[in-house]
Amino acid sequence: MVSGRLKLYLNPEGVSYALFYNSFYSHKIMRAVIQKVTQAKVDVLSEDSHETCGEINNGFMILLGVTHTDTEADAKYIADKTANLRIFEDENGKLNLSLKDVGGSILLVSQFTLYADTRSGRRPSFSNAAPAEQADKLYQYTAQLLREHGLTVETGRFQTHMQVSLCNDGPVTLLLDSQKTF
Repeated sequence: MVSGRLKLYLNPEGVSYALFYNSFYSHKIMRAVIQKVTQAKVDVLSEDSHETCGEINNGFMILLGVTHTDTEADAKYIADKTANLRIFEDENGKLNLSLKDVGGSILLVSQFTLYADTRSGRRPSFSNAAPAEQADKLYQYTAQLLREHGLTVETGRFQTHMQVSLCNDGPVTLLLDSQKTF
């Protein structure tokens, strides 16, 4: 059963209508920002070093956000959808080919800030992001599932300061969530 609340409205013509607002789905979903890239890399920074830990050509740069209620089913949805997205051009110039079709790779980077809540004050709250242990487990599981699709997957390093550089192709940038709200 889905919980939510019913909001009643009166339009300008005086006709009332109701909308079901589901607050659960408004932020309790695994989120991914998928960018089609010609190249991307992620460097891990520390006080005395700068190390490249993942680098790809032609593929997807994915920022993955995990929240408290996410499960392996959410990771599976994100991995399956990503592996089969047809956003590469075919011989007719139509976005009709998948990452598998073009032999592309993925750079997957964990991104807890996708759950930033900026509605109050000037400092974002990240309370909707999953705890580190849970987020890392689902992040690694998502990478594993993508590899099981036969894709080459490079990753960032969890809970480190990273710099990501990329060349967005198109540009094509998609928002994907495990509950299909956008």
